[in-house]
Amino acid sequence: MKLNPHAELDAYVHSLTATRIKFIHLPPLETHKDLSPANFITTLVQTHVPLVKQAATNIFQYSTSVLDSHRLAGFVLDMFFPSFIDLGNELGVPSYVFYASDAAFLGFQFYALGLHDEQNVNIFELKDSDTEFTIPSYLNPVSSKLFPTVMLKPESLPMMNTLARGLRKAKGIMLNTFWELESHAISSLSEASAPPVYPVGPILNLKSECEVHQSSDIMKWLDEQPPSSVVFLCFGSGGSFKGDQVKEIACALEQSGHRFLWSLRQSPEPSKGPMASPTDYDDASAVLPKGFLDRTHGIGKIIGWAPQLAILGHPAIGGFVSHCGWNLTLESIWFEVPIAVWPIFAEQQLNAFKLVRELGLAVEIKMDYRRDGIGSDEIEIVSAKTIEKGKGA
Repeated sequence: MKLNPHAELDAYVHSLTATRIKFIHLPPLETHKDLSPANFITTLVQTHVPLVKQAATNIFQYSTSVLDSHRLAGFVLDMFFPSFIDLGNELGVPSYVFYASDAAFLGFQFYALGLHDEQNVNIFELKDSDTEFTIPSYLNPVSSKLFPTVMLKPESLPMMNTLARGLRKAKGIMLNTFWELESHAISSLSEASAPPVYPVGPILNLKSECEVHQSSDIMKWLDEQPPSSVVFLCFGSGGSFKGDQVKEIACALEQSGHRFLWSLRQSPEPSKGPMASPTDYDDASAVLPKGFLDRTHGIGKIIGWAPQLAILGHPAIGGFVSHCGWNLTLESIWFEVPIAVWPIFAEQQLNAFKLVRELGLAVEIKMDYRRDGIGSDEIEIVSAKTIEKGKGA
């Protein structure tokens, strides 16, 4: 399912065509730019149900006419598409879900569904509170200030509850995590009326990306820096800030005096739709404080899109300011890079909580930050002083 044009993704998919993986390309939505993220997911599913059904039916019909070794064995579904489990049932094959986030958040989803269905709690009414909840998949009480933004909006909460109900129907759930990292959360799921869970992580594409980018200007610059001396700032494929916040980050970096590598990207235009990704600046100096690039020339480097794995694996990296997306979290743990957490959206606040309070693997910059400013008409600006210090750093 193609959401937006993505040259690198298309190239990666094309590179796999010589393997035993066969891709069936489905047509994109005709229009989705005016949809909210929640309505986009719902519309995507509704639009693609007949397309996926036809493709699966063709495979099923083919597999029954050849050797048993080619039979349709089952479905592996993305965590946002458990609604296709009904199609697997119709064809008489089991459906498993690949859950790209962590076990603790899966436990949170089931817990939140229970609050709604069994205790009649409307989670979106908690958006302005600091109520603490004892959630089985976490060791410590969790404040509602850290609940995902999507759960705190009345228009998107039904979609999240529907997803959680669908996950319960799976034959099993494969998690991109591992026992040593999340033994408590994984164990708790066995008591949460959940399907069997299988920790199959960490799934990291280490070799291909690191090899591709070894000769880039970024890596050459890192080669010139002392070991463990550079702070890497990267907020993922969906992470970006407006100009006022960019200037505060820049001031914090300049005042700290530390070497830095900053993946600075600009927010997509609203007209591009809810799933549009940030883009690189044509001229980053336009959004930075006047003279910043000249004053930090000897210690810092501003880049656009970042080869995250290659950078995190470089010996010059000594710290990582991260939005706490789960993939980047696993990558930083793999390379033993300390994290300063600054979550933005989705389940990232809970990931930050897990890293700081549960595992002690990170320090806090602003754990309860929300880029969309829910509960307020203004987006909070995190000051340079807060960024520079980091609580507990």
